Amino acid sequence: MFNRTRCLQTAAALASISLLAGCGVLSEDDEKGNQKLVVGTTSSPSTLDPAAAWDGSWELYRNVYQTLLAFPTGSTKPQPDAAQSCEFTDSANESYRCVLRKGLKFSNGEALDAKAVKHSFDRIRTINSKVGPKDLFGSLERIETSGDLTVVFHLSTPDATFPFVLGSPAASLVAPKEYPADALRTDGKVTGSGPYLLQAYEDKKRAELVRNPDYTGFANRRNDSVTITYFDDSAKMVAALKAKEIDATYRGLTAEEIKDLQGAEARKQGIQVVEGYGAEIRYLVFNPKDPAVAKPAVREAVAQIIDRGALVAKIYRGTAEPLYSMVPKGVASHKTPFYDRFGQPSVSKAKAILREAGITDPVRLTLFYTTDRYGSSTAGEFEEIKRQLDASGLFEVTIEGKPWKVFQEGYKSGEYPVFGRGWFPDFPDPDNFIAPFVGKENAVGTPYDAKEITTELLPQSRRQGDRGAVGKQFERAQEILAEDVRLLPLWQGKLYVAAGEDIGGGERALDPQTVMQMWELYRKTSW
Repeated sequence: MFNRTRCLQTAAALASISLLAGCGVLSEDDEKGNQKLVVGTTSSPSTLDPAAAWDGSWELYRNVYQTLLAFPTGSTKPQPDAAQSCEFTDSANESYRCVLRKGLKFSNGEALDAKAVKHSFDRIRTINSKVGPKDLFGSLERIETSGDLTVVFHLSTPDATFPFVLGSPAASLVAPKEYPADALRTDGKVTGSGPYLLQAYEDKKRAELVRNPDYTGFANRRNDSVTITYFDDSAKMVAALKAKEIDATYRGLTAEEIKDLQGAEARKQGIQVVEGYGAEIRYLVFNPKDPAVAKPAVREAVAQIIDRGALVAKIYRGTAEPLYSMVPKGVASHKTPFYDRFGQPSVSKAKAILREAGITDPVRLTLFYTTDRYGSSTAGEFEEIKRQLDASGLFEVTIEGKPWKVFQEGYKSGEYPVFGRGWFPDFPDPDNFIAPFVGKENAVGTPYDAKEITTELLPQSRRQGDRGAVGKQFERAQEILAEDVRLLPLWQGKLYVAAGEDIGGGERALDPQTVMQMWELYRKTSW
């Protein structure tokens, strides 16, 4: 996610929902079913225009924009949303046809028809934003419309994952009259057809969502409105939660805060915390333009030194687990190639790697991270990485934190030699943990010419409609990533849902992209 990124980006490397218990006395509005909730988060949108975001902005998009397909709770395969039906029309997986539901319209009254769908996708590629989701549509060659309801996507190569992309917020549908074909919308408003309308918005402060009366889709809304409050610090967010100024917190909690919410005092307040599987990952990116990390030995030495177990224990206190592949545990084809190759952390082995490459002086590295996207624990994480590398005597490390917008422009422009990123899946398939990071243009802004992956393994896997039959390709791809060490996986986050006794739906609120589905939350009408 975000970044997709999915962010698709918590401080504790997790997607967490903490729902505060109510007072036990229901208001008249609640008794009448007028459900109003307030949710806090530390991850505010970078933009309201889907053509320019592949990050945590998707949290908002999922709730205000509609997509042709979507992932209802519990589903790992895309299901119809704005579309009535979608299917490949050829055996080669190169032509994908969707038929829209009848009578759909955007919140400005404009028809959501085949022309609007074509407009939505064409503008992503025309605008070609460096931080937008255009790379997700790399296989899309052209779009054909037939009548008002039929859209056919013609692909340049077979791509069985294309329906998954259509189910992500990258494929958000927008109203042609409000969203220029060749420029971003900049008035701070949203015109969509999703479950909610964006009634009011203040950048980095709040988003007011109200039920869209004209919505037609899969979402069963269990509340009437949601106010999303954006915090610049998780401590302020937790304080607001405890003061009952907000009903819930979502994204940005540190490990210490999660432990606190799992404690006895929180239980006395009626807070329950549920731990679940998460596919969010954290990793380092090495930029080959930098003279130091262009050398494989330097990257291998870093991989040999970093102690993931110590990092997770010290910074994340059990709210995450060590990760030895870009494909996380719980996703099909997951292996542990980095552990298989490097084993336990070893300074002596790292020293031998550097000496064999003729490197005898300490290697100077600057590591960059974002200060306001993944949460408050990120600074501590990079301090620990610096400590481990410096303690080896083989590196002299400097770390620099940047605000997300500055950080995003910097890594996309190739300015940073080593930087930390988080990844939330755009869709639940191993392809989404391999393909976005390789090729000339990719999600991390550093060209990675992994030819075996891009010209053999991915094309082979995308010809296969049965996603359970692509294990060999992705196992080999993981091995290649470990051999090259252009990306270094660090840890995998867990999901936490903490709910008060009067709040329901928390266990259903995260879709397979760990994007918050606000419509699943509700206040119980009785105890």
